[in-house]
Amino acid sequence: MLTIDQATYDAIVAHAKRDHPDEACGIVAGPEGSDRPERFIEMVNAAGSPTFYEFDSTELLELYKQMWDRDEEPVIVYHSHTATEAYPSRTDIGLASEPNAHYVLVSTREHGNNDGPVEFRSYRIVEGVVTEEEVAVVPGLAA
Repeated sequence: MLTIDQATYDAIVAHAKRDHPDEACGIVAGPEGSDRPERFIEMVNAAGSPTFYEFDSTELLELYKQMWDRDEEPVIVYHSHTATEAYPSRTDIGLASEPNAHYVLVSTREHGNNDGPVEFRSYRIVEGVVTEEEVAVVPGLAA
């Protein structure tokens, strides 16, 4: 199960809506081994595409250097789908390289960047196997 605080949930949804009709992407880092998504990092979709996302390699390398220095790891890897359901595509599954991460997908297909609900789902993707998991949104993460 993914436990995420309301502020981080809201930040991911806001990023997905703002970037619509292009896919949004980013990472939420947390202390190594903690499974606690604490530091929201909005990334640039280098592909600038409504059907594909790609982290900018320079930006991603800098982020990993920061995480190593801070003893962090990616707890959530998120991106949006703008025209399809919030389920990993074959490409998404092939790109999933963090076996401990929660892969969050937000679908903005129904309301785009307008007010209205989104589809927010989380998965574990290990060696090409996709497993959906529950998402618990809490007011804040206890220390």
